[in-house]
Amino acid sequence: MSVKVGIIGCGGIANGKHMPSLAKVENVEMVAFCDIIEERAVKAKADYGIADAKVYTDYREMLADTSIEVVHVCTPNSSHAEISVAAMEADKHVMCEKPMAKTSEEARQMVEASKRTGKKLTIGYQNRFRTDSRYLHEVCEAGELGDIYLGKAKAIRRRAVPTWGVFLDEEAQGGGPLIDIGTHALDLTLWMMDNYKPKYVVGNAYHKLSSTKNAANAWGSWDPEKFTVEDSAFGFVTMENGATITLEASWALNVRDAGEAQTTLCGTKAGADMMDGLHINGEKNSLLYDQKIELETGGVDFYDGSSSSPEYLESKQWIDAIVNDTEPVVKPEQALVVTEILEAMYLSSKTGEPVFLNR
Repeated sequence: MSVKVGIIGCGGIANGKHMPSLAKVENVEMVAFCDIIEERAVKAKADYGIADAKVYTDYREMLADTSIEVVHVCTPNSSHAEISVAAMEADKHVMCEKPMAKTSEEARQMVEASKRTGKKLTIGYQNRFRTDSRYLHEVCEAGELGDIYLGKAKAIRRRAVPTWGVFLDEEAQGGGPLIDIGTHALDLTLWMMDNYKPKYVVGNAYHKLSSTKNAANAWGSWDPEKFTVEDSAFGFVTMENGATITLEASWALNVRDAGEAQTTLCGTKAGADMMDGLHINGEKNSLLYDQKIELETGGVDFYDGSSSSPEYLESKQWIDAIVNDTEPVVKPEQALVVTEILEAMYLSSKTGEPVFLNR
């Protein structure tokens, strides 16, 4: 039998990632599409839905359909928690696009709803499913790096500010590059370190280049009047066991070594980084070594390549978790910690003080 899926939010992330990936998973039927702009939902049905798929403009009406088993939440960050909680209370499993929520309180509500209802919840951190990420995670799990006491999470673009949708709207998104792409790099770093106990966070967010008019940009110049989120943010996290994590996130920065969804790890036995491919480094027989791991990787986000693309693997493992009643790779408790750290970085930037996280 096919798993019946409903899509809430039929904009860029749904069309760029969720729907085309689900379409490649054999035992999936997309049976409902919801968007506040009806034309988007109608087009999504035409492109990805079964013949009698339904179209909605109110997600509450869609959730009343008892035949829907799974919901993908692909809306602006401000509505992630509200819709996800409602979906789980309506007896649906939920895949919510990253970040989990605007605030840690909203993210906790999502975790609590999952536990209360018994419905599965996962967050769309597809970079875990890249070939290099999966390989490095196996290396870390095997203890080959030893005690990992330093992690560097990197999400830096030189000039690639998303100018469409609500990306520049702080009210709708909760922030800029930190919550948008920094969240991917932080998720990877925490997952590799298997360390989800932050002690305190220090952060700084900047509005330095957002006021530039007629700026060079991958997607055309941005409107400074609408650029209400930070253009860069940098943070420092001390974990309860003394480990350190640094996080760099920017959509626009005067830098040459840009890189996105990357991590660098330093352990007592060896180190690893994703700066120019995946490298493992260390010391052996009194000599230093640097080994480049030859892997075939998907490349960039939303890569439309073979069936082994990260987006397809993310969707497949999620549906498999539902069919086989197993845990999804991205656990909601892990995504909650990501949100807690991001929120603490924003708060630290506003107050000029470290933010302690009591767990």
